Amino acid sequence: MIKAVGYAAKHSYSKLKRYEFEREEAKANEVEIAVMFCGVCHSDIHQVKDEWSNTVYPCLPGHEIVGRVTKVGGDVTRHAVGDMVGVGCMIDSCRTCEPCRTGDENYCEGPNSWLATYNGPMVPKAKADDGKNHYGRDNTFGGYSNIVVVPADFALKIPAGLQPEVAAPILCAGVTTYSPMKHWGVKAGDKVGIVGFGGLGDMAAKIAKAMGADVTVFTTTKDKLDEAKRIGVTGVLEDDTKTMTSLKSSFDFILSTIPEKHDINPFVKLLKRDKTLTICGALEPMKGVDNSEVAFHRRSVAGSLIGNLADTQEILDFCAEHHIGPDVEVIAIDKINDAYKAVIDGDVRFRYVIDLATLDRNDD
Repeated sequence: MIKAVGYAAKHSYSKLKRYEFEREEAKANEVEIAVMFCGVCHSDIHQVKDEWSNTVYPCLPGHEIVGRVTKVGGDVTRHAVGDMVGVGCMIDSCRTCEPCRTGDENYCEGPNSWLATYNGPMVPKAKADDGKNHYGRDNTFGGYSNIVVVPADFALKIPAGLQPEVAAPILCAGVTTYSPMKHWGVKAGDKVGIVGFGGLGDMAAKIAKAMGADVTVFTTTKDKLDEAKRIGVTGVLEDDTKTMTSLKSSFDFILSTIPEKHDINPFVKLLKRDKTLTICGALEPMKGVDNSEVAFHRRSVAGSLIGNLADTQEILDFCAEHHIGPDVEVIAIDKINDAYKAVIDGDVRFRYVIDLATLDRNDD
């Protein structure tokens, strides 16, 4: 066993604090990774607070991990000691169901779906036989720690053109927005709308622009209009009735990145006939959709969940090639609870990324 340390929450109402634990040694098909940076995702907050009613405590978050390989199992050929690699939301899947066989591990239909990088299975505890995952671990601990051990094929290569701290959020925010744009065929010249302009929305706008699309972001925050202009896209306030009306039936694709329940009806109206609005931010029940706006124009409303391994590698390489990435602020891990509060309060214009070299600092 490997002695490890990280930051974990022991209850839904408790702060993240230093937590010592053990990880299993790397098996023949696994790699051991010394974590350098880990992004802070809004879903980390949802999970820590048990807002999806499936959290297993202690909960040690982190699924935007970048680090160096320190050990490889005997069967590993794709990585070597010293390689810089990334680990996203998944560290395993059943590997035998139809989605897994066709490269869509994020839609694994095995008994407990894919194995999450932290918090074990991504299904409600009530749906599992014993409330635990069945991949040989009682609970998985994520990247808010000094070391992780994962199957080699679930570790992605970090391109030389990406700074490691910038690469970290791409492993979730990047692929979560890239995957639906790829699936629904966004291409150069398309008019693409991005609903919400936080961490996901920022990456979505940058990726769509790099694809050659004409990008509009929709926000409720006036100050973010300047940020949209800075990255070269159009910004629109959602309550600007005149502008919203003028945009009716004009978009080829709209991606909603808001991480909580919201009303998508104002945006359905903006789609052209036969076009799609996809939700990739919220995972809870949404307000009902006015089906007359859907049916009379043969529009579609869809959902998308993170991205598969191939898409994750693609977007890492794409961001390196096009010199794009999230705006990040690197923080010490003992500031994580302050970072959570800032995200909840909406006081963030960037993605927080934890420098795991700061683990030796004392708790607040």
